[in-house]
Amino acid sequence: MNRSSTLASYSARIEKVVAFISTRLDQPLTLAQLAEAGHFSPYHFHRVYSGLMGETVANTVRRLRLHRAASELLGSDRGIAAIARHAGYGSVSAFSRAFANTYRCAPAAFRKRRVVLPAEGPGRATPSSQEPSMYSAQINTFVPTRVVALPHQGDYMQIGETFGRLMAWAGERDLLQPGTRSFGIYYDVPAATPKDELRSDACLALPADTPLADGMRWLEIAGGRHAVVVHTGPYTELDRAYDWLFCQWLPNSFEEAGNAPVFEEYLNDPGSLPPAEWRTAICLPLK
Repeated sequence: MNRSSTLASYSARIEKVVAFISTRLDQPLTLAQLAEAGHFSPYHFHRVYSGLMGETVANTVRRLRLHRAASELLGSDRGIAAIARHAGYGSVSAFSRAFANTYRCAPAAFRKRRVVLPAEGPGRATPSSQEPSMYSAQINTFVPTRVVALPHQGDYMQIGETFGRLMAWAGERDLLQPGTRSFGIYYDVPAATPKDELRSDACLALPADTPLADGMRWLEIAGGRHAVVVHTGPYTELDRAYDWLFCQWLPNSFEEAGNAPVFEEYLNDPGSLPPAEWRTAICLPLK
C-alpha cells in the first residue's frame, strides 16, 4: 500500500464516522462508538479525526445540526424556537448567533431570502499543504519498561506538580541516578475531554525492588514499534508536535496507531536547562 492509498483509506474511514454522526444527531455519542465506526484506536481517534477534518467531533455535530436547521427553515413551517431546540440550543438568541456566524444572516432572514445552502462537507477532507515541517518521525522498537507511576487528574499543564512530588520522594530515598528515565502517560485527548477529567501518570523507571508510597503503583510501558517525534522547547508548545504527528505524518504514513496511549519521555532535566532547550520524545504506539 502506497502513501496515497493509505491517506485515502483514512479519509474513507473518517467519512464513515461522519455518516454515523449524521444519522444520530439527536443521540448521545461517545468517542469509543465513533472510533469503532471508523475502525480507529479509541486512544488516538480524536486527534486523527481533527487532523483530517479540520474540526473537532463536537464542531462537526454543531455544524451538521445547523445544516439540518437550515434545511428545516427552507422546507418547513416549523417555528424558529422549535428549530432551535431541535438543533440543541437552549434559546432562540443562542441559536440565532450560531446560525448567523455560519450562514451570514439571521434565521428569519434566511427563511425569507431562501439563501442557497453551503456545502455540508467537512472543513477539509485531507490535510492541507503546509510549509515544510520542523519535525520528523522515526519508527523505533522499544523494550517493555517497568515504571513507578503517580496518577495526575486534571490539566495536563499542571502535571509538573505531580512530577515534583514524585521526584522529591525519589530524591529523599536516593533513587535518582544519572540516566534515570522519566515518562508521562496521557490517556485522554484535551480537545475532547473536560480539563478536570483528564487522566495521566507521572512515571520514573526505578529499581524493581523499590518500596512504593501510598498512591503509587507499578506500570509497564509496553514495548514494540512506536513512531517517535522529538520536540525541543517549552512543554506549552508540544501541541504543535502532536498536531504534526497526527494530522500530517500518520495519515500519510503506511502505519496504523496501536490501541495504547501516547507517552512522552523527557530526555533532559528541565530543572537545569532553560525551556528553549527542553527535549521531549512523543511516542505513538503502532500496530
